[in-house]
Amino acid sequence: MLQRLALAQLWPHLFNSANFCPFQTGFRTSHSTETALLELLNDVYSAGDDRRFTVVVGLRHLRAAFGIVSHSVLLNRLQDEFGLSSTVLNWVCSYLSDRQQYLKIGRHSSDLLDCCSGVPQGSVLAPLLFATYVSPVGSVIESFSVGYQQYADDTQLYLSMRADESAQGIDILCSCSKAVRDWYLSNNLLLNADKSEMIVLGTANQLCLATTVDSVEVAGATLPVAPTLKLLGVILDQHR
Repeated sequence: MLQRLALAQLWPHLFNSANFCPFQTGFRTSHSTETALLELLNDVYSAGDDRRFTVVVGLRHLRAAFGIVSHSVLLNRLQDEFGLSSTVLNWVCSYLSDRQQYLKIGRHSSDLLDCCSGVPQGSVLAPLLFATYVSPVGSVIESFSVGYQQYADDTQLYLSMRADESAQGIDILCSCSKAVRDWYLSNNLLLNADKSEMIVLGTANQLCLATTVDSVEVAGATLPVAPTLKLLGVILDQHR
């Protein structure tokens, strides 16, 4: 109950901040995987009408995302970028501090260990705190003029281009994904590059012209063009 009271106060303040990522559709009222997909597909269809195809890169789950959030970085971010201070900031600090965990298998339990990082998974406040923690990565992506959508720890990068712009466009996507990876690393998070995927979407004629786009290097992994891409529970197909 106490967490829900805190959530009711924190949510409108953080959500209405100019520093909260506007394309984070996870954990937000009136937003869902459906709104993220509709936004992405609307941009893909609009690009198709403009005779451009779209390269979509699905950056997959961050490894142990909720469990390795740095408390000090989170608290500093809440203070410096979201304006929390005094009693509220001290309460969040207290909420994160002095937690312990153990592993239990059957009747056997490990020793208690202090939780020096992470937000409590399954708790009411954890999703909001995590979304706030990763919000600045949106500014990194926007600096490359690359479109994106986020849902929790999943991120989709996409860029529309014509055939004669494909080399430059792929370079931009590679540079953007590298910057995203570096930002995550500097914030104690790690991308699952080997689980990321890439697809090219457009009309049949546009896809014929997009044959020069055969792969994208993402976070140290080379992703070939896939015929389908599973995105937020929906399978996108090149030919439909």
